[in-house]
Amino acid sequence: MNLPQRMAWRYLFARKSTNAINIITFVAAFGVAVGAAALIIALSVFNGFEDIFVGLFNNLNPDVRITAVEGKTFTADDELMQRLRGVEGVQIISETLEETARFQYAGHQAFGPLKGVDHNYPSINGIDTMIEEGKYDLDYPQVSALGAIVGKNLAQELLIDPYNQFNALSIYVPRPRTRGGGTILASGRLPYQVREVLPVGIVRSQEAFENQAVLIKLDLAREIMGVEEGVVSGLELRLAPGFTNPATYRRLKEALGDEFTVRNRFEQENSILKLMRVEKYVAYSIVCLMMVLISFNLIGALWMIVLEKRKDIVILRSLGMATTDIRNVFLRVGLLICLLGLLAGFILATVVYLLQTHYGIVGLPGTLAEAYPLAFRPLDFLVVTVTVLVIGLIASILPARRAESVELAVKEG
Repeated sequence: MNLPQRMAWRYLFARKSTNAINIITFVAAFGVAVGAAALIIALSVFNGFEDIFVGLFNNLNPDVRITAVEGKTFTADDELMQRLRGVEGVQIISETLEETARFQYAGHQAFGPLKGVDHNYPSINGIDTMIEEGKYDLDYPQVSALGAIVGKNLAQELLIDPYNQFNALSIYVPRPRTRGGGTILASGRLPYQVREVLPVGIVRSQEAFENQAVLIKLDLAREIMGVEEGVVSGLELRLAPGFTNPATYRRLKEALGDEFTVRNRFEQENSILKLMRVEKYVAYSIVCLMMVLISFNLIGALWMIVLEKRKDIVILRSLGMATTDIRNVFLRVGLLICLLGLLAGFILATVVYLLQTHYGIVGLPGTLAEAYPLAFRPLDFLVVTVTVLVIGLIASILPARRAESVELAVKEG
């Protein structure tokens, strides 16, 4: 331990001539502790919500979703499918076709996504095990109409009863425009295709798309949308265990080329995760501003220590101690206060984390979680440590420069 560090340690813990200095120093350290704990807890709350949403995405999002770079649809021909099956780790491929449609059921109307799926779709995400009411049956041979699976939110909006085999769900999809830009109304036909299906199941998922969508057979979706055989809007892949890694995604991109976009499970919800990260950074910035305000207590404590140690500073300068070493003494006093406050803040944050995770002190009724979720990340502790020390170092500069400029002569009163 060098001389400035030993002196800083002594100046911080030695008994002061005035008890007020000890109180001011304690208040400064306590403020740093509260600020550090607030930073950790704020970041941990957003980590907890991120974990919840990622878990929800894992319910129905496929391991990989492939879409076209340009256009809404593309043709999944045999050559493309062979290239995909040739990639190691690809286990199941499901073809899907999506479009926005208008739905009508027993006098109620709503708009939402219409998604045509093939027989492999339940094997991709296990949606057949998430049916809350009714059953998963898109063929439904008991009646003339084909079956449909409706999302929970859309079913509530349309007041759908999956056990009612008499009321059909009408699907309205706009017809494609004719060549030359003419309107279809001029030909005497309606501007949309209409088909009726029987809603036989309601799926419950927290994901926005599945909650608002209607799932039907892929062949029926192609017929309603007026597209040819093999046309899809996306391919959803299930990977074998151990292959959900960047190497597999890279091989898929190489096999497909630049015409297709390959998204993993998290990239499919990238917009929501980006929004949550932005909110996390905003919360971090707000608490950092609070830390800047708290640092004024640190400036006051260091200034009082400098005033008390003026005679010591004069003696040290008379003995030949460099002014930079004197400045470093008080810079280290400020950093020591920050380190002690940081340690106390981490302990306080850990206590709050344990109480919240085990007892749910702060509730969050009416949402996905019963209480505010918390999740610690080692990187957050590193970020908070660097943040607090940088703020503490900046706050210590002014008192340290004041100590550096103390004159060699002290006038006795």
